[in-house]
Amino acid sequence: MDIVTSLTIVGFAALIHASFQLSVSVLMMLGGHAIGAKRSMANVIRMTTSFLIGAGVMTALLLSFISLILLNLFKYQIPEVAWAGACGISVGVAVGVWMFYYQRGKGTALWIPRGMADYLTERTHKTKLSGEAFGLGLSSVFGELLFIIAPLYVSSLVLIQLPSMWQLVGIIIYVAISLISLIIVWVMIGSGHSISQIQKWREANKHFLQFTAGSGLMILAFVVFSSVFLSNSGGLI
Repeated sequence: MDIVTSLTIVGFAALIHASFQLSVSVLMMLGGHAIGAKRSMANVIRMTTSFLIGAGVMTALLLSFISLILLNLFKYQIPEVAWAGACGISVGVAVGVWMFYYQRGKGTALWIPRGMADYLTERTHKTKLSGEAFGLGLSSVFGELLFIIAPLYVSSLVLIQLPSMWQLVGIIIYVAISLISLIIVWVMIGSGHSISQIQKWREANKHFLQFTAGSGLMILAFVVFSSVFLSNSGGLI
């Protein structure tokens, strides 16, 4: 597989990452709380921007850390069992997303450990400084690791077989695309759209987002499986 194809897979995995909603929910709570506290729009933008940067930094750190672990384990020759694991994780997470990503009932409450949910909610209400918002962005990405581990793992496997320069390009592509949903919400908040309008759209389309995320993971698993186990070359790279 050439560099362009490899980076395309990384970009697709990042798009799946972007479809998950925990960081979006926390960003909306942060913006809504700041607006409700009658803070200036400049302050709201500073805090939401810090949150966005924090989410991007944590995504880059997770992707780099997983890549480093896999590189130390496999060097540059990835065994088929590792690719099989990537397929299995993607399928397992996809089924989990389809079944219980959102809690039952109205609203967009997510299925995450209650301790993490309570922590993020509490920290959101107490966040008043840009540095705290940055830390909240870090935590929100880590809190959804159970779901984003699949695209991160697949992307890491692809990245470690690229030349060093293209590994850095791949990380940048992944981080940029994974932040798309956050950037959209950030722009909407900064341009004066009400939090309630954004939330109504999320509630109306939550099942579509849920289906899209799960289906994307299934497609990702199929691409990896067909490339590694069904191709004549017998390997992905």
